[in-house]
Amino acid sequence: MLKAFLKTMRPTQWAKNVFIFTALVFDRKLTHPSPLLRTIAGAVIFSLLASAVYIINDIADIEADRQHPKKRHRPIPAGELPLPLAWAGAIGLIFLTLSSAYLLEPAFLLICIFYLTLNLAYSKWFKHIPILDVMVLASFYITRVTVGTTIIDVKRFSPWLYVVTTLFALFIGFGKRRAELSLSDQNAPQHRRVLDGYTLPLLNQLITIISGTTIVAYSLYTFSAPNLPENNAMMLTIPFVLYGIFRYLYLLQIGEGGAPEEIAFTDRPLQITILLWGISIITIFYVF
Repeated sequence: MLKAFLKTMRPTQWAKNVFIFTALVFDRKLTHPSPLLRTIAGAVIFSLLASAVYIINDIADIEADRQHPKKRHRPIPAGELPLPLAWAGAIGLIFLTLSSAYLLEPAFLLICIFYLTLNLAYSKWFKHIPILDVMVLASFYITRVTVGTTIIDVKRFSPWLYVVTTLFALFIGFGKRRAELSLSDQNAPQHRRVLDGYTLPLLNQLITIISGTTIVAYSLYTFSAPNLPENNAMMLTIPFVLYGIFRYLYLLQIGEGGAPEEIAFTDRPLQITILLWGISIITIFYVF
């Protein structure tokens, strides 16, 4: 039972909360103990809150998930985790995370309440509305970045990073929808109704627009943000972003694209690219 509950919490999804560390890294406070510990605490709290949301979503989507080729094996639709226990666990996590968020930073509590409310609204309404569903999903990434800027005192965080994060999240979101539509069978709308409002040509156009805009926005950030090194060394990180985007597009075209957290844990070239990009960022900000 405990194993089923932990699986329903989806710990692999916690990788998304790396965006909470954006403010810490780009404000050059990674080596400061207090901001580092506060950011780690915020990431843990937000991860547990996200797990509560995943549990509630699985409860709400139990009938649709039972028709899905993969999701039907999740503990709740598979009957491995009783609904009363799932509800009790979700409510307990919400109480724990909201109280902890207030103790860490009162403003953090407001962000958590907003995230929880928007997620519930997404599960009820927004997830069934084409395009708006991906835009709401992208807002969850921005929320994570905002958490990082709220729980520590930031002075050199560029607004460009909000723009880049938004575009990147849209790119991933539409890519995930394309993978779902192309890999699902003809009964796809039965287990994800919103797919009935998408077509592959439409998604290809949206992905083309967003991927190009993401590259331009990140490139502009590397040489126009006021808080970057004056030697324009950040421009050296552009090739890693280019390859990462191109690699994801390649995976989509050959039918291996999908959820970003799954690709991040399985695709070695993409893992190496992310690692090299991270090393270059740390080197530019903290070594030179």
